[in-house]
Amino acid sequence: MSSRTIAGAAFAVLALGWVLVQAAGAGPFTIIDLGTLGGNESCAFGVNEKAQVAGLAHISTQADRAFLYSGSTPTNLGTLGGAQSTGTCINASGQVGGVSFTSSDVQHAFLYNGSKMVDLNTLGGSQSSALSINDSGQLVGWAYTAGNAERHAFFYNGSTMTDLGTLGGTDSVGRAINNSGQIAGYATNSGGATHAFRRTGATMADLGTLGGTNSYAYAINAFGEVAGYSYTAGDAAQHAFLYNGSTMLDLGTLGGTNSRAWGIDDWGRVVGYAYTSGGDQHAFFYNGSTMFDLNTLIDAGSGWTLTSAYGISKGGAIVGQGTIGGQSHAFLLTPEPATLALLALGGLAVLRRRNRQAWPRC
Repeated sequence: MSSRTIAGAAFAVLALGWVLVQAAGAGPFTIIDLGTLGGNESCAFGVNEKAQVAGLAHISTQADRAFLYSGSTPTNLGTLGGAQSTGTCINASGQVGGVSFTSSDVQHAFLYNGSKMVDLNTLGGSQSSALSINDSGQLVGWAYTAGNAERHAFFYNGSTMTDLGTLGGTDSVGRAINNSGQIAGYATNSGGATHAFRRTGATMADLGTLGGTNSYAYAINAFGEVAGYSYTAGDAAQHAFLYNGSTMLDLGTLGGTNSRAWGIDDWGRVVGYAYTSGGDQHAFFYNGSTMFDLNTLIDAGSGWTLTSAYGISKGGAIVGQGTIGGQSHAFLLTPEPATLALLALGGLAVLRRRNRQAWPRC
């Protein structure tokens, strides 16, 4: 039996399993409302294997504060002296990266090391933002260069911020970094178009598009697979993509025009948002062959509408934002035990069909 047939069979079993779980009166995922810090809105962007979550939540004045959720209530991480902050990412140790206003009312990238928020400064300009962190505490994001002339992707190694350059243009953003130090993001080329990139070592590779002008990479996993979104031919639509090391795969939509991928795990499962045929924005989960509306994978009586999924852990926990009781709140989805087994089956099929030569080497 070919690896492609094995993968197809595994995903068929996965889909059937979800149907059976739902028929029993429950969803494949349990949803947790992460609440707020006293205000009326929150959003979750990153999750680790301990189901710790980073994001932003409103305080009573409705100002944004970076938070860390560790199983009970969100903890306010404070700011760099300014009015607002956002936690954008988290690693296995619970370190949080993000962006905060300083006392000078400018935005700076930060690293929360478990006790305090450390200012990562900039590339010589006035502003910066950290967007992804790996388990070594290395971060990527964007920062302005001297004189605020250009915005460039940066790599922070724990002490120094390094300019990663562009694809020949003037702008770039580092959106994701894996434990091997591979980086994904997007940058302008000499023609002014913005393209998704994957940087390995000192080489920034242009990943191309789905036929349109621009593309944007937002996530990378341990195998160097990249997720994001791209304009399609004629710039007719924006579609989520999965780059598998050689090809940019169009993940489609939930029946509407547009979709965007925000997160990917080491099994190649992708999360994001997509529009339905009715024009609604719904969070999606892509299992390697099929895009599912996450709203169909939770208890139908939960009262939630999940609008976007931003992060997924290797264990299948998913975070994002949805509406509940008329407010926009951060959510954490945790797989039910039966779902975990089915997800593992699907994941093994993905591993079987991968070209192992594309795996990172130590």
